[in-house]
Amino acid sequence: MSDDQTTGTAADGNPYSANQTGDLPAAPGMAPNAMRLLWAGFWAIFAAGVGFAIRGGIFANWQADYGFTAAQLGTIGGAGFTGFCFGIIIGGVIVDKIGYGKLVVAAFLCHIISAFVTFGASTPENAYTFLFWGMFIFALANGTLEAVANPLVATLFPNNRTHYLNILHASWPAGLVAGGIAGWLLGDSWGWKSQLALYLIPTVAYGVMFMGQKFPRSEASQKGLSLGEMLQDVGILGGAVISYFVALFCKDTLGFADPLAYGLGLALLVGIGVLTKGAIGHWLLFVLFGVHALVGAVELGTDQWAQNITGNILSPGEGKILFVWTSAVMFALRFCAHWIEKTLKLSPMGILCICAVLGCIGLNLTSGITAFGGAVAALSVYAIGKTFFWPTMLAVASDRFPRTGAVAISIMGGIGMMSAGLIGSPGLGYFKDRYAGEELAEVDQALYEEYKSDTPSKFLGFAEVTGLDGTKLGDLKEIEKEQRTEDQATVAAADIRGDRHVLRTDSLIPLAMAGVYLLLLLYFKAIGGYRALSIGDDEAVAAEVAAGEFSEA
Repeated sequence: MSDDQTTGTAADGNPYSANQTGDLPAAPGMAPNAMRLLWAGFWAIFAAGVGFAIRGGIFANWQADYGFTAAQLGTIGGAGFTGFCFGIIIGGVIVDKIGYGKLVVAAFLCHIISAFVTFGASTPENAYTFLFWGMFIFALANGTLEAVANPLVATLFPNNRTHYLNILHASWPAGLVAGGIAGWLLGDSWGWKSQLALYLIPTVAYGVMFMGQKFPRSEASQKGLSLGEMLQDVGILGGAVISYFVALFCKDTLGFADPLAYGLGLALLVGIGVLTKGAIGHWLLFVLFGVHALVGAVELGTDQWAQNITGNILSPGEGKILFVWTSAVMFALRFCAHWIEKTLKLSPMGILCICAVLGCIGLNLTSGITAFGGAVAALSVYAIGKTFFWPTMLAVASDRFPRTGAVAISIMGGIGMMSAGLIGSPGLGYFKDRYAGEELAEVDQALYEEYKSDTPSKFLGFAEVTGLDGTKLGDLKEIEKEQRTEDQATVAAADIRGDRHVLRTDSLIPLAMAGVYLLLLLYFKAIGGYRALSIGDDEAVAAEVAAGEFSEA
């Protein structure tokens, strides 16, 4: 794989700045291998989606086989996010220096290694360790690939980033669909290890697609900016967000004592300050980092539990079908971002605001489902809402902060994944334990004592709670509803009520996001409108905004 700059020059001398339309065929001035690189990135993220979907479908297998609590499962699932953060942030920092090709090779090797580690799980005594680190390495590979794919596509299609980044990230729900269908069709006949191994097929595909290709360089890299210069807009403000999540990872995942964990976070923040020569950072990028943490928690954290929760409220088979349906909706809609911008005249910030409102409504509707038809309608609203969050946020950061090159969007992706792993997935697991335990204790304390777990659940600063035993719940759910005793029916009903409460709590996240997006929408309206910037625009735009004379080009 080569990292030499691909040929093809536009009128302004930048080989990747030619105007792009929403059409998929290569346009004049576009790198000749631009579409191949786009689809290679597509297959790379597709592999991640397949693994994610299958993993979500086999949570029940792990709980029944190894006796995990929901909080333990959430932590294992969370490793499938936190590893991503390290891959994408470290990869994003070094990609402009070492080139895309070397990172693709590293990611490919990590994907293979993760399979061997995960499949080492065999007993309740060793399962947690093998599954956790197998998921972490898998996520490390995924993050490294996005450190390649996101800036690569942003560089190849600079005048239509929202559209092409949405196409790139349509691969994620496509992978969820493929993995969900595989789990649905093979779940009763294949073991969980055989199912999970299916992600290796698209892994081979992206390896072949990237092989032998030449890669472009970002605008920041072409300008010869140093890492410190690329981090100027991140600064102390953005660094504080990163440092907090690193400290949280060290504390909650690695088990470091609070002083050591937060000391490492502070050391990272000081390092960023030194590297940027004390730059405060741009307030807008700080806000985008914070909101993307919420995106990761509500989109990926919820997806991690979607099959489990809807399958519990209705049936496991229906839960898998619903997961595939919502993923298919996302896949189709991510090809429509260009049409939405041009036809409906919505800016990226307008799209995000509307999506947050729909996400909140969708989760509340889903909490009340009682039948499959109603679930399809409720989850469709939620799917439409979450469709454009991730890629559009990356496009906004790339549009507004071109000087950061691959760094800002890689850090943003890392924050989103770290939040999903440290807040979203374990948070939902904690609240599942909390609400199910509270519901059962309220109706029958003696029955709760019989079914409660031996392992308490903790999450951030919330009170320690004791949920229901995973093995006992798994055994109960194997019994047909008509054959359950009165006590078993009471336990199952309490567990379902707990899941409904979880979804209502989860809906508060997109509600908060909608408020922030609305304020940003008003901000852009006040300065004349949203538009993409180039490195040369930075000082001029700052002066125009200060003078109140900004006008959209």
